Amino acid sequence: MFNNWIKDYFKDWNTWDYCWTIIASVVGTWIGLQWGEGGWRTWLSILTMLTGLWCVILVAKGRIFNYYLGLLNIVGYAYIAYGYQLYGEVMLNALYFLPMQFVGLYIWHKNKDGAIMDKVKIEFMSNEMRFFWTAISIISVAVYGYWLNSVGDPVPYLDSASTVLSVIAMILMAWRYMEQWVLWIVVDIVSIIMWVLVIMDKGANDSALLVMWSAYLINAVYGFIAWIHMYRDQETILIPGDAWSPDLAKDPCYPGKIGK
Repeated sequence: MFNNWIKDYFKDWNTWDYCWTIIASVVGTWIGLQWGEGGWRTWLSILTMLTGLWCVILVAKGRIFNYYLGLLNIVGYAYIAYGYQLYGEVMLNALYFLPMQFVGLYIWHKNKDGAIMDKVKIEFMSNEMRFFWTAISIISVAVYGYWLNSVGDPVPYLDSASTVLSVIAMILMAWRYMEQWVLWIVVDIVSIIMWVLVIMDKGANDSALLVMWSAYLINAVYGFIAWIHMYRDQETILIPGDAWSPDLAKDPCYPGKIGK
């Protein structure tokens, strides 16, 4: 029975999915051990990296189980960030990401894709929504960065961008919008720069986190591409040929009338 469950769960995985998961996990663990300071902090950093990596891989596959791994990652990451006085990251994870895991878990469970086990249906935003969230992002990054600078954050505007855009990306993720991946790509780039500066300035040894964010970036690009393909496959399954209409055809991601 368990073997059948495993086969059903991973039936839509390809060679890239397996190779990427294994290689990123092994490389991240090796670097964490080689560059870490040793002891329980090194293992906490590695565990945080692994749970975060597996979480985002499952998000890219549209799998609901990602939220359970996300809970473990959030607790570990918030603790490590607190040690380096990255207060924006701490507040983001402890006060926002943590409760949002339960919100997202509920919404994704309510919008399952019945064709594949543990998979969610995908949506696209309207142009009006895209403009609204872009404006909110720019204003919020500027205001929050100014406040972080006043409390002594070593990289206030990078920390602000990482925090604010992560908040918005998590909202889009919970509501299953494909556009979340654009924000995650920006967040990952900003976070890589932020952690490089922190490690260089403070001599930090949590290098596994730098590997984690680098892996996040690669996965975000993959997730962006994968969700477009999954949306097309989803519409092919859910929309019968006789349900096609001119309005539907205007959707740039609509694969075309079935059977046409």
